Amino acid sequence: MKHILVVDDNLTALKQLEAQLALRYGVSLAKSGRLALQIGRSEVPDLILVDTEMPDMDGFAAIAALKNDPLLQHIPVIFLSEDYDPAMEVRALEAGAVDFIPKTTHTDILLHRIELHLQLFAYQHHLEHTIKELEDNIVLSFMELVGCKGDTADNHLPATGDYVRFIGQELLKRGTFGAALTGEEVELIGRAAPFHDIGKIGISDLILMKPGPLSPEEYEEVKKHTVIGGQVLGFIYERNPEQLYFKYAQLMALGHHERFDGSGYPSGLAGEDIPLCSRIMAAANVYSACITDRIYRPAYSHAEAIGIIIAGKGTEFDPRIVEVFENAGGAFRFLPNNSLSESAKSKRMLYV
Repeated sequence: MKHILVVDDNLTALKQLEAQLALRYGVSLAKSGRLALQIGRSEVPDLILVDTEMPDMDGFAAIAALKNDPLLQHIPVIFLSEDYDPAMEVRALEAGAVDFIPKTTHTDILLHRIELHLQLFAYQHHLEHTIKELEDNIVLSFMELVGCKGDTADNHLPATGDYVRFIGQELLKRGTFGAALTGEEVELIGRAAPFHDIGKIGISDLILMKPGPLSPEEYEEVKKHTVIGGQVLGFIYERNPEQLYFKYAQLMALGHHERFDGSGYPSGLAGEDIPLCSRIMAAANVYSACITDRIYRPAYSHAEAIGIIIAGKGTEFDPRIVEVFENAGGAFRFLPNNSLSESAKSKRMLYV
């Protein structure tokens, strides 16, 4: 059963709407916008009906608060008004409401319009899910392409997405970067992370699969994968500008080997000149690489990998990001790349 949250400071109006809706839907009632936010977060509704005129927080303030809440911002909101006012309807739609309905509207019409919006929202959600599945399949195809180069574990690339999300979520909890990092950005960079090494498609297998140390010339060749990856993903983003995660993927491919002290490559960026997503990617990538078998060495232990990250605090890595490893590093044990069986870890898979 679909669930509707009704927001109105008038108790009589609330009870009347509850009676109209209760035969078809689950109904929650809130006498203020603030209470609506609390109820909505605890039991996310499928649709919200909001009265335009309320004390303290009117309908427009309420919808602004709802649209700023990551958990509720995509829920369709219908404005209810005592009378039809064209100017107020325009204002309501501009504020993000999907409809504007006078309270005098006949019950059958009200129910019909609510049902239409519920069906439309369900269709949009299904379409978004289908598109995301398609995009995720594209990501998997890219990862398989990089894997064909013989230098990447089956789970290394997808695992970096989990590590990036975990680091980002921890930074959000701490408020480390304030408004510079949002929940939406954490999800975008998590989706983008598996693309970070796509530039290796342009590097010779003879170099990537070399069992011994690289010569200076070979190392310079390997370093080009950042620029190649940035160019490839830049072209993709130009053709798909609505898919913002490709922009983050471009930045992360280009910048995941930059170092906080400026000694990295390809551009020698330092400090906050390195995009935040690239700084997060750099730490996640090194951790994942450390606990993964390489052609020239077996995997390090979790504790050793954490120690390597901490040792790079302020030189290779942003100190604020390293604090996640210092304070919550134990949680990395339970993320996907750490759940490999011992037999899988012992196969000495071919990576550089």
